[in-house]
Amino acid sequence: MKIGQIDLGKYPILLAPMEDVTDPAFRLMCKRFGADMVYTEFVSSDALIRAVSKTAQKLSISDAERPVAIQIYGKDTETMVEAAKIVEQAQPDILDINFGCPVKRVAGKGAGAGMLQNIPQMLEITRAVVDAVKIPVTVKTRLGWDANNKIIVELAEQLQDCGIAALTIHGRTRAQMYTGEADWTLIGEVKNNPRMHIPIIGNGDVTTSQRCKECFDRYGVDAVMIGRASFGRPWIFKEMKHYLETGEELPPLSFEWCMEVLRQEVIDLKIVLWSNAILFEHRLRKPLFKHPSYHHIQQECGEKAYNSINDIMSLNIYSSSTKQHIERYQASKQLLTAPPCHNHQNGRNADMRTWKCGRRP
Repeated sequence: MKIGQIDLGKYPILLAPMEDVTDPAFRLMCKRFGADMVYTEFVSSDALIRAVSKTAQKLSISDAERPVAIQIYGKDTETMVEAAKIVEQAQPDILDINFGCPVKRVAGKGAGAGMLQNIPQMLEITRAVVDAVKIPVTVKTRLGWDANNKIIVELAEQLQDCGIAALTIHGRTRAQMYTGEADWTLIGEVKNNPRMHIPIIGNGDVTTSQRCKECFDRYGVDAVMIGRASFGRPWIFKEMKHYLETGEELPPLSFEWCMEVLRQEVIDLKIVLWSNAILFEHRLRKPLFKHPSYHHIQQECGEKAYNSINDIMSLNIYSSSTKQHIERYQASKQLLTAPPCHNHQNGRNADMRTWKCGRRP
């Protein structure tokens, strides 16, 4: 599959843009495990043109994570165009426009998935951004606003006519948020529309290697995007790649192996991020401590496991205590067999094969 001149190969698997998750540390980790392309956290166009430092820092990318896309969102055409030009100066491989974020603070203000209620403005923004920059522009959106307004088949053609290089579709409506099941039938309908010629990327509830293969085979998508299923399990890209290539499950990865990869990632990140104004330690800790994996390890192995993670994050790699708790954690036999994660906060039910989050239905 190609986006512009960027060749992502056959059956590419992409890391979805996720706020407070896909910062440089996590992107590089997923890249090492085989993600074919990674996306930054989404960037507010309003904050970007006002030079808000925290927002500008999200434009920090490295050659080690290429190809990489920077995603922006907003509701005003002029602001989005100006933000797109600023993003282009950061030299990402792709500029992605978010028309799919369902959260109230974004969609409720008319941006993100809120644009699904204002299609003319969505198309105006898309057309203006495509014309304003020289790098490929892509769009990520949803099926529609609600069950009575699933407009993605027609909308996909309209967005293609605006000049985008690829379209990512999350298989839910804005009203669904992250509840229920993603509907891939309409994603497949878009892909099989003879009038569509740009790559179609599917997203939503792809949590296993078997499901990933099914999405390629059954719906014909050009790429699959992985989001919440990567929480605490960045090696899901390695597992899926192996299954797509061989048709066989990858043998369970030992916790020691995973910790070794994390150790090397910390060393690499020290080089990549050393010049950043943000504290290096904070940039490394933030993604791990926000992920369910951290809470799962802490719950299963207690405070000593917390100290083992600190050993690695502080570059006190593989102290004797770390090795002891790796062995203890292996003995729990729950690393890759944790039950589905049910998160009922804010009305969301994030049901996936991932690490245990503590709360159960």
